[in-house]
Amino acid sequence: MSGPGQVPDRRQEPAVGVYVGNAGKDAALDRGWLLGHFKEHGDPRHSHAVEVKWGVHPRGERRAQWVEGEVRTALLVLVTGRFRMEFPGRSVLLREQGDYVVWSRGVDHSWEAEDESVVLTVRWPSVPGYAVPEEEKEEARPGPEGGR
Repeated sequence: MSGPGQVPDRRQEPAVGVYVGNAGKDAALDRGWLLGHFKEHGDPRHSHAVEVKWGVHPRGERRAQWVEGEVRTALLVLVTGRFRMEFPGRSVLLREQGDYVVWSRGVDHSWEAEDESVVLTVRWPSVPGYAVPEEEKEEARPGPEGGR
């Protein structure tokens, strides 16, 4: 509290340009995405420079289609689980917390969650055009017996 002649305590006021959240809860609202060009202008999470995703994937889930003609660089870090990244001519299995893979622009890729997994993905720059249509996502989800 501040009185006459005192400097107000700014720690008690909402900071403009600051967002505080929970990755698990916020990610569930926007297909895992926490930050990028797709957030509303004026939201501190809006960025054309970078995208951040908190990906929660059930066992057996895989990307519905390969990303081809990639124009971004990406970093994917395993938080929990076992997660496989596929690249032309190479398969990478992330199995220990903190395992990560980086790929450059121009590298086609896909992925599959071998166990229930949480991954943190950072991509730059943030550009539109990579979302998989919802109907194709449904086809990539595992069935009740774990099939695809």
